[in-house]
Amino acid sequence: MFVGKLVFAQLMDFLPLHTFRRCVGRYPSNYPTKTFSHLDQFLCMAFAQLTFRESLRDIEVGLRAQESKLYHLGIRGHVARSNLADANEKRDWRIYQDFANALIPEARRLYAGDAFGIDLENTVYALDTTTIDLSLKVFPWAHFRTTKAAVKRHTQIDLRGNIPSFIHVSDGKMHGVNALDLITPEPGSFTIMDRGFLDFARLYRLTQAGAFFVIRPKSNTAFRPIYSRPVDKETGMRFDQTVRLTGVKSPDHYPQYLRCVGFYDKENDKRLKFFTNNFELPALIIAQLYKCRWQVELFFKWIKQHLRIKAFFGTNENAVKTQIWIAISVYVLVAIIKKPIGFKASLYTILQILSFMLFEKTPLDQLLNNTALLKLNPEPSTQLNLFD
Repeated sequence: MFVGKLVFAQLMDFLPLHTFRRCVGRYPSNYPTKTFSHLDQFLCMAFAQLTFRESLRDIEVGLRAQESKLYHLGIRGHVARSNLADANEKRDWRIYQDFANALIPEARRLYAGDAFGIDLENTVYALDTTTIDLSLKVFPWAHFRTTKAAVKRHTQIDLRGNIPSFIHVSDGKMHGVNALDLITPEPGSFTIMDRGFLDFARLYRLTQAGAFFVIRPKSNTAFRPIYSRPVDKETGMRFDQTVRLTGVKSPDHYPQYLRCVGFYDKENDKRLKFFTNNFELPALIIAQLYKCRWQVELFFKWIKQHLRIKAFFGTNENAVKTQIWIAISVYVLVAIIKKPIGFKASLYTILQILSFMLFEKTPLDQLLNNTALLKLNPEPSTQLNLFD
């Protein structure tokens, strides 16, 4: 007889099942659920994420090896490759999109008071797009180029806790800058973006909404200095100017002044420029804010390396998006669990621990706060160039 709950069951206790059922109820289908429910599907896919399974057969073998414990994991249906494949292909992926989007506000609330390296009360977001390359023969619906297929994940993360606040999954043809049309600007917030998002008409809509941005101009962006402020060059600052755009169309798209901040990155011997519509913060803070954009790059790297979204379990659009959104749900769920337990190490460390311990009955807080585990630092020590 089982005494206490398995680690996997303890994790799934954090799932708001009433919310999950509401998401399922929004998208009814004719696919049978009595022998393999939506929750069974989610739990099997969550198991795949947490234990780094690479295929449907891998999931089936892993779970059937623990068949006597499946009931205690919350899995009531029959675990088979065919059941899971059909569920991923036929059950509406928006169920899991809605569920992930329901978990995200809870995670953001938990991390709302966290620091992110800069003493600033404003909410700060980093926005970026990542491309997941696919085979055109296997995924013909994922249009990208003539000989390649891909899906793109457009993500805005809240730097307090690195929690995604906006995610959109598209085919490879959608340009990242179009994601700005899908995001509702938050007055007083900062959005940090790379040069791929430089579209002055869209940036002006942020300004009109009372939101701020920090972005690097392109090498051919034409502008004229109007006013210069003094800067402390010992900090790496080179100039702090009020500028007006002078391109052919850009003055019409952004008719107001912009602030242009120059910074010298001594470590990489690079001279950098940043555009912003905020004229109040010190110039050095503007440069430091752009450095924080690296957090979204780390988020993408973490997701690609540690969640199963490079080897997809299905080939149609529904199966791919289902897998991506369940992967995001698992990421957010681990972030939610991390906070009340008070685990000090990284999310990567938590996943590494959980991947070996899902079928144990150790209390979760005791498992994750083991002093020997807290000394682990498996994250790579090298970083890429912050200003690529």
